[in-house]
Amino acid sequence: MFKIIKAILDWSEVWALLIPLTILLIRRKQPPYFRPIIIYLLLSLLLDILIDIGYVYSGHVPHWLNPNNYLYNILSIIRFICFSSFFILLKQPFLATLKKILPLVSLVLIIINFLFSEDFFNPNTFSSRLFATEAGLLLFYCLQYYLYNMQEEKTTTHREPEFWIVTGLSIYVVFNFLYFLFYTSLIANHVNFVVFMWNFHNVSFIILCIFIAKAFYVSRSK
Repeated sequence: MFKIIKAILDWSEVWALLIPLTILLIRRKQPPYFRPIIIYLLLSLLLDILIDIGYVYSGHVPHWLNPNNYLYNILSIIRFICFSSFFILLKQPFLATLKKILPLVSLVLIIINFLFSEDFFNPNTFSSRLFATEAGLLLFYCLQYYLYNMQEEKTTTHREPEFWIVTGLSIYVVFNFLYFLFYTSLIANHVNFVVFMWNFHNVSFIILCIFIAKAFYVSRSK
């Protein structure tokens, strides 16, 4: 039974994405500000298929798929660009300039980091610094969304489709921030613990995908 559950969780980064994508196929008409999220889902599906194939069939895949930590780094950058673009496209006036500048500054710092500090193609681990920074910045975007709605005294926020995406993303980044932050140091000394905790990361990812699917459904049904 445990092996079945583990196998399901191991592949959750692939099949969980099919939940919102299935809703999207049924309810195709979505608002323009959902486009970055749709792009993220499609690119994430492609990368996660490659990542999981490399992980599950590590001894039987081309060398560029194992180790595949660089694919996680690419996925982190794509996720940040897409979700930050989503928040910008919401066009909430709260901290509007900062929200537009932050992705550009972050990308410059990411390039500097991998040029002079970290190895983007590190065979032992993905960039803990990159993932933790991404989670921290996305948490900022989520918090400013909630603060804006509080200032506007909105009481029907849950009826707005973007609310479900922000809430799902909030759960994902809050749950994983500390895990990402200490991932590199933990994997050097506590590999089994890191592998075990990744199952909880996968659960939070499933929640994110379910909430995105809810957003697609609510949006089309309005």
